[in-house]
Amino acid sequence: MKRLLTGLKPTGELTLGNYIGAISPLVKLQEDKENEILLFVADLHALTVFQEPSLLRDRIKRFVAMYVACGVDPERTTIYIQSQNEYIPVISWILECNTYYGEASRMIQFKEKSKGKENFTVGLLTYPILMAADILYCDADYVPVGIDQNQHVEIARDIADRFNKRYGDTFKLPSSLITKQGTKIKDLKDPTKKMSKSEENPAGVISLFDDLNAIHKKIMGATTDSDNAVYFDEENKPGISNLLNIASIMSDRDVDDIANEYRNSGYGNFKRYCAEVTVNKIKSIQDRYNELIETGEIDKILKDGIEKSRLIAKEKCELVKERVGLI
Repeated sequence: MKRLLTGLKPTGELTLGNYIGAISPLVKLQEDKENEILLFVADLHALTVFQEPSLLRDRIKRFVAMYVACGVDPERTTIYIQSQNEYIPVISWILECNTYYGEASRMIQFKEKSKGKENFTVGLLTYPILMAADILYCDADYVPVGIDQNQHVEIARDIADRFNKRYGDTFKLPSSLITKQGTKIKDLKDPTKKMSKSEENPAGVISLFDDLNAIHKKIMGATTDSDNAVYFDEENKPGISNLLNIASIMSDRDVDDIANEYRNSGYGNFKRYCAEVTVNKIKSIQDRYNELIETGEIDKILKDGIEKSRLIAKEKCELVKERVGLI
C-alpha cells in the first residue's frame, strides 16, 4: 500500500475550479484501494499572510465539510487539521536547522511573493520547510502536485536526504505524483485567466457555497462574443469554450455532443442549459454539505483524523529528536 499526502489551504473560497482541478482528482485517487490517503487542512501555512481569525476559523470547518460533500470519503481518506498536531512544528524546526538559506530563498513562490517588498514575514521564507515536515513525518510515498508545485517535493527530498546522511536513516524520500493537467475552468468575466478563489470580481467566480440563483445569474451574465454560434475554440471563443467545459463536466457529457446540440440555438439557450446543469450539480453537493454541518459529523471526522495523525507524528518526532541528540 502506498501512502499519499495532500493538503487544502483554508483561504479565499472554494470555487468550481477547485472542485474540478483538486477535489475531483482526489476522489478518483480513493478508488484505488492500494492508496492510503492523508488530507490535511494547511491552516499553519495560511498564516504566512494575515488572516482574519474569525474567517480562518470558519473556513477550516466549512472547507472540510465541502470536501466531504463533494465525495472525499473519511473511510478512505484520513482528514485532520495541521495545527492540531503538535509534533509537526517540532519536526519542522529541526528540519529548518538542517536547511540552507539559499535553498529556501530560491523557492519560486518565495521569490514571486517577496519581489519588490521591503516587509514580508519570515514564515513566507520558511513555510516550504514546514511543508517538508508535513510530507516527511508520515513517510509519504507520493505527494499529488501540479507541475508548478513540484519544487516543494524536491526540497523535501533534499532535506530528507541530507538529514539521513548526517544522522542516519530517518525519513523516506517522497516522490511527486504529477497530476495530469485536466480541464482548466476560467473566470466567467475574463475567460483568458483561470477562475481563482482569491479573485476580486465575484461575478466571474462560482463558489461552491454560492446561492443557487446567484450561480444561475453569473452563468447567464458570462462574457462571450458576438458570433452567436456555439462551438469549442479556446483561442477565438474563450468564453463559450469555458462554458462548454463547465457544462460538460457538470452534466458528464462530451463537449462536442453539447456543442452540436446547441450550435445554432443561440447563446441564451446554451447558457440556460449550462446554468441548469451546474445549479443541479452544486445543489446536490450543498444538500450534503448542509447535512454534514447540521449533524456535527465533521467534528467526529476531524477527531478521528487527528488521533491517527498524532500517533504517526509522535513516533517520528521522538526518532528525530533522538537522532539529533535531544533528550
